[in-house]
Amino acid sequence: MCQNCKKPYYITTAIAYTSGKPHIGNTYEIVLADSIARFKREQGYDVRFQTGTDEHGQKIELKAQAAGVTPKQFVDDVAGQIKVIWDLMNTSYDKFIRTTDADHEAQVQKIFKKLYDKGDIYKGYYEGLYCTPCESFFTESQLVDGKCPDCGRPVQPAKEEAYFFKMSKYAPRLIEHINAHPEFIQPVSRKNEMMNNFLLPGLQDLCVSRTSFTWGVPVDFDPKHVTYVWLDALTNYITGLGYDCDGNHGELFEKYWPADLHLIGKDIIRFHTIYWPIFLMALDLPLPKQVFGHPWLLQGDGKMSKSKGNVLYADDLADVFGVDAVRYFVLHEMPFDNDGVISWELMVERMNSDLANILGNLVNRTISMSNKYFGGVVENKGTADETEAAIDQDLKNTVLAAVAKAEDKMDQLRVADAITAIFEIFRRSNKYIDETMPWALAKDEAKKDRLATVLYNLAEAITIGASMLESFMPTTSARILDQLHTAKRTLDEIKEKGFGQYPSGNKVTEKPEILFARLDLKEVLAKAEEIQKAQQAAAAAEAAANGEAGAGGAEGTASDAEDKKEEAVIDIEAKPEITYEDFAKLQFQVGEIIACEAVKKSKKLLCSQVKVGSQVRQIVSGIKAHYTPEEMVGKKVMVVTNLKPAKLAGVMSEGMLLCAEDAEGNLALMKPEKDMPAGAEIC
Repeated sequence: MCQNCKKPYYITTAIAYTSGKPHIGNTYEIVLADSIARFKREQGYDVRFQTGTDEHGQKIELKAQAAGVTPKQFVDDVAGQIKVIWDLMNTSYDKFIRTTDADHEAQVQKIFKKLYDKGDIYKGYYEGLYCTPCESFFTESQLVDGKCPDCGRPVQPAKEEAYFFKMSKYAPRLIEHINAHPEFIQPVSRKNEMMNNFLLPGLQDLCVSRTSFTWGVPVDFDPKHVTYVWLDALTNYITGLGYDCDGNHGELFEKYWPADLHLIGKDIIRFHTIYWPIFLMALDLPLPKQVFGHPWLLQGDGKMSKSKGNVLYADDLADVFGVDAVRYFVLHEMPFDNDGVISWELMVERMNSDLANILGNLVNRTISMSNKYFGGVVENKGTADETEAAIDQDLKNTVLAAVAKAEDKMDQLRVADAITAIFEIFRRSNKYIDETMPWALAKDEAKKDRLATVLYNLAEAITIGASMLESFMPTTSARILDQLHTAKRTLDEIKEKGFGQYPSGNKVTEKPEILFARLDLKEVLAKAEEIQKAQQAAAAAEAAANGEAGAGGAEGTASDAEDKKEEAVIDIEAKPEITYEDFAKLQFQVGEIIACEAVKKSKKLLCSQVKVGSQVRQIVSGIKAHYTPEEMVGKKVMVVTNLKPAKLAGVMSEGMLLCAEDAEGNLALMKPEKDMPAGAEIC
């Protein structure tokens, strides 16, 4: 019996910023949220899934000016592109909200006025360093190498009249809530970052209005001000449900708030776990149950750049691999709390190994053998000797254990692990074919019933696996079940009735279709090159339309600057020449960082626990301005392992991590090109 039937579950993504077409890293979030929403529905929850677009701000105003259109025309176009991609990726959202929606804007104005009347918002002046792309003010101490700590771009001095929110008023209450609800911020590393870096040192009041641009929700009682981005954007999670600041809430708000899960990128975790809960406290509303800051999906061969033509977009990838293959890759290749990597080469590898070989070949072989030996009829004869029965039982145990494991992993939001568990069904089924050798059984008439039993067990295992796959690869799931001529098995049915529910005597399709064709890497890379050239041509045309190469909106200018930075070379002063014998005295090995924390009373040092072979070394490095402790964990790095131990800021260091440094003092850890075991010698 379903324990969750009728129980509401509200899940949201961050709303996508309408500065341009979303790349695959942006698209990953909506696919991740969709897989969770679909699985929750499968568990019997009454799911409400909301996504949408964030459409106000100075950056949009500047981009619209560069494009020669109004801000509303600009965001209408980009929001349309975003919705097309969300739909292309087969995402099952219930609400696509836009912050230019009239009902949302009306509530933002009411919320601003309510908080002002309450004394939580006051008027003052803001003077600081402003990053236009991030639409954020920073103090000098918050900058990293004089640049924005979030995006690394230049900042400009700015002073203007503004309204501020009294963040410190609610900080103690938020700290108490986080301590009392350890599940509130996930993964735990994100919680530690918010507590140690922001809440415990003390919160500054937050700027919540601007006067230097006009594209925003006007403050109705002071029209020269527009509501600043975060008070506008974050409130979408309640306005999209019909929240009314006057108390006349809609039915959806009464049913679904508080949210069960805000799914967001790790770069905006601060806004969702500090600003947003405090706004809700000020509005006397319950806080969301959980905020999950997922890692990033990074380009495998470097930073994405439009002018370089190496930006990966979901529609381009879907044209080459198909929608479900793209969904599989972004969901399966992303670790729980570390960044993942995507490239054309990796996509081809997964397509050929996992999807074509393990899954597609299994389905094709099973259906083909059923047609070849029994005219497509699948019957459970229940025939097996003692040895065969043990093999059958192991298959059944593996299938049902995989179902339980997948559900457990989904309850922990470990989506990649859940998919791995489901694919264990298909891997075990392939092994079952090797163990039972249907082709050998077919040669012996006396083994005909055993052959039928084997093919029945395969059909049942595939049915269960395909049913479980629906949340992640919905079209593929439906195609498999259609070929088996059977309905999707619900999670409750699998758990309650177990293995063996495929209708005996059912007939499979006569001609199995190829689910995933193997791809030739050279052909795919040739297509990728065509896409890259088209991107470069589009970037050049955009630059020309803006008057000159590199001209245009804030994002375009920053992108060009980043490209030049990446292409730059550096000449450094040569050190005295050494002999090979001198060099041979140094020992370099691959190390894996298994833990990391900031060194107390130091602004520059991180202390890492580094696994090198069977040993763990403690290494202190002056890279705190370039990496957070959470970013360090899991990295494979190059280590000098025979450096004499020394104390740095009172902490013993037993080696050195190797880094590269550019002309501006930015550091990057040196990592092996390919995955190598911890302890491997670098020679």
